[in-house]
Amino acid sequence: MEYNFREIEKKWQNNWKSTNAYQVSNDSSKPKYYVLDMFPYPSGAGLHVGHPLGYIASDIFARFKRLKGFNVLHPMGYDAFGLPAEQYAIDHGVHPATSTAQNISNFRGQLDNLGFCYDWSREVRTSDPSYYKWTQWIFLQLFNSYYNRQTNKAESIESLVALFEKEGNANHICPGDASLSFSADEWKSYSEKEQQDILMLYRLSYCGYGEVNWCEALGTVLANDEVINGVSERGGYPVVKKKLRQWYLRITEYADRLLQGLETVDFSDAMKEMQGNWIGKSYGAEIDFAVKSEQGKVRQMRVYTTRPDTIFGVDFMVVAPELDWIDEVKGSAQAQSVDEYIAYVKSRSERERMAEKKISGCFTGAYAINPFDGREIPIWISEYVLAGYGTGAIMAVPCGDERDFKFAQHFGIPITNIIGEHYNGEEANPTKDAILENSGFLNGLVMREAMTVAIDKIEEMGIGKRKVNFKMRDAAFSRQRYWGEPFPIKWINGIAYPLSEDQLPLELPYVEKYGPGPEGEGPLANIEAWTSEHLETNTMPGYAGSSWYFLRYMDPDNNEIFCSRKASDYWGQVDLYIGGTEHAVGHLLYSRMWTKFLFDLGLIGHDEPYKKLVNQGMIQGSSRFVYRVHGANKFVSAGLADQYQTDRLHVDVNMVDGVELDTEAFKKWKAEYADAEFILEDGKYICSSEVEKMSKSKFNTVNPDDLVNRYGADTFRMYEMFLGPVEQSKPWDTKGIEGVHRFLRKLWRLFFDELKGKIWNEEKATDAELKILHKAIKKIEEDTERFSFNTGVSAFMVCVNDLSDAKCHKREVLESLLIMLTPYAPHVCEELWSQLGNQSSILDASYPAFEEKYLVESTKEYPISVNGKLRTTMNIALDATQEQVEQLVLQNEVVIKWLDGKQPKKIIYVKGRMVNLVI
Repeated sequence: MEYNFREIEKKWQNNWKSTNAYQVSNDSSKPKYYVLDMFPYPSGAGLHVGHPLGYIASDIFARFKRLKGFNVLHPMGYDAFGLPAEQYAIDHGVHPATSTAQNISNFRGQLDNLGFCYDWSREVRTSDPSYYKWTQWIFLQLFNSYYNRQTNKAESIESLVALFEKEGNANHICPGDASLSFSADEWKSYSEKEQQDILMLYRLSYCGYGEVNWCEALGTVLANDEVINGVSERGGYPVVKKKLRQWYLRITEYADRLLQGLETVDFSDAMKEMQGNWIGKSYGAEIDFAVKSEQGKVRQMRVYTTRPDTIFGVDFMVVAPELDWIDEVKGSAQAQSVDEYIAYVKSRSERERMAEKKISGCFTGAYAINPFDGREIPIWISEYVLAGYGTGAIMAVPCGDERDFKFAQHFGIPITNIIGEHYNGEEANPTKDAILENSGFLNGLVMREAMTVAIDKIEEMGIGKRKVNFKMRDAAFSRQRYWGEPFPIKWINGIAYPLSEDQLPLELPYVEKYGPGPEGEGPLANIEAWTSEHLETNTMPGYAGSSWYFLRYMDPDNNEIFCSRKASDYWGQVDLYIGGTEHAVGHLLYSRMWTKFLFDLGLIGHDEPYKKLVNQGMIQGSSRFVYRVHGANKFVSAGLADQYQTDRLHVDVNMVDGVELDTEAFKKWKAEYADAEFILEDGKYICSSEVEKMSKSKFNTVNPDDLVNRYGADTFRMYEMFLGPVEQSKPWDTKGIEGVHRFLRKLWRLFFDELKGKIWNEEKATDAELKILHKAIKKIEEDTERFSFNTGVSAFMVCVNDLSDAKCHKREVLESLLIMLTPYAPHVCEELWSQLGNQSSILDASYPAFEEKYLVESTKEYPISVNGKLRTTMNIALDATQEQVEQLVLQNEVVIKWLDGKQPKKIIYVKGRMVNLVI
């Protein structure tokens, strides 16, 4: 019987679908296990071989846990809203609802082709009104809540109003404006508009004005990581800074809990560090400096510093260029330079500004006054200071900070040394602690003591206060685009009124065409039926639906609530979450915040969404390049390219065999190459190669459908795992897939012979055969548990080779092997399991138990020497006596030959080491 992999795979995929083999219940006596893939966006380009890596890893583990006796939830859905879907629809001249449905259909087909064990009855799509009804509902809960810093959790805004009516806000510092203070009587005297404006400063989802990356061509605000060198990453359109009304999530109120929660989850150290750095908790003080300009002392400038004890070493201030008050204090001589520099900074994304190595800045012409010694300190602006971090202003201490020192050197700013003189930077840079020795009340103190004393003094003088600061800022939660969740908000007389829950979902209106609204508003502002109802014209960002989707999978058909408490208590945290590191500080932080918020409201029983996170690496593309002679339609082989002036161009890897280009296929690839000429090496056109990110634009993608058709889904699944550790990035090489395919054919031959047909038998396995099996059980179970799937695949290959060498075709051994292999190659295992006569599915089998006794060694291989020279080796029982050893050795054919008819004078047997015959 032949191994017809495509017929077998289609047969079992249809069977699993018709029998609902992967449908899972919320009511089971088995222990639960929740395996989840990061929410995919259904791209119009479909999957390439790099995409399924994490999906295969999660599928293997989900199947493994099922065989180990768990009730496994392994769902899949689509992150279908957002800018990529909208832009794809615009580029292809279709409505995003249509293109998204088409892309999902294609995506689903490719996933099914790989035989994944998803419970499709739980599928969710963020763009489905039945789903985003609950995204809107959760938004309303955020809108109607504030963070009570005394109880350290979210509570209803109504309870805050009750407190204001009783005691004002004396015991509840305003997170949106710490200077805000009012009594109970004052609160009661405020108009509705004034009260609502104050409440907006407390709400966990709130509206305000902020500077954003505005892309006119795309008609939307872009995140910092969507802007590169002043243009949009998608399309390369100009991006400018613009102040727009935006919705925000007050994630900063959860900053401490987000940090503390990292101690309770199983994330990699690198991931925890990324999140910790993004949150960026620090301790220090805010200090007020009077500002002197051409107009005199016109204002105060507040600076946040983690080293207030270095205030005597401050030589200049650096502030964010976008701060509003720069215009008020800039000198007339500096005005043009300041304006030009601010315009330059507005074209830069925050990511670029933070990563910039080149020093840039501009003197404002204004000075800050040191409150301790009255020195005038020049105020500079520079792009490395961000308005949203701290106060947007820092005090620079070049004798204690390398970056400040280089800035001062670059612009020739005098640097004060520890005795109040200046130096040119040629001598050794004094340390921060040296400053303390010459700073009066700080003299002689170690750094930590000095910081405490300095802050005490600052507070005593009334010029500042202690401050815990966070680098993280509140998350912008609105986009000026069409394809997103509408906000369930009406604006009447400048007040935001939430829709009632029975008005949800507020459905996105269908329009044939959509473009930016007036004054940077979203496309919904162009719809009269929408604006006449005073509805919010922004839509939610892509991460809205993905901040809670893992909960909806638990209870997808519930029309009464986003997820019942019974369902969320049963499934609890996601036990295993697999996805890329690109979501480290975006989706992961927001979903953790939403989970903590829902926990605060008592709607779920856990405050961290993911127990364990595994970040899969990237499968990189192996790009191929051709060399076009500059100005001609002539292409020169790579080895000859240095003899010509050439342009290096990407070529589709699918028309290259190794590095040899199929020139006829190349000529048919694009019309411009139809008449191409080739300068060959030894009759061949050789391409150069380079490992890069796998991308359609680099023509280095490989369609998994093609490989599945050629080798089968089981081969493809195992080969992706065989490439290397799942967490590491590695280049794709199709040639290696042949070896894995040969392995599966060798497995098949343990069951079937091409001529004889079935060859398995019911004979009892020998100890040697059971040793091969249980060695594999131990190794593969351990490897799978620790996600070392590549070494697991290797162990399967070793096992099958050993069983083939032993000519083992015994059902007792082969059934256990099939069960172990099922997570990796489910189709062939299900087929062979059925061929063995089993009536039930292998999916419901029990994973074989490892038995140590089969690996306990009962014999040892001894070197056998004659007159001290090694002649052969023999396996001898470990408990053999001297007499038994002598009898066995004298019967050995090799030993008989070397004795040549003589009797040994002595047989030396050293137990566990050697045997030597003396003749």
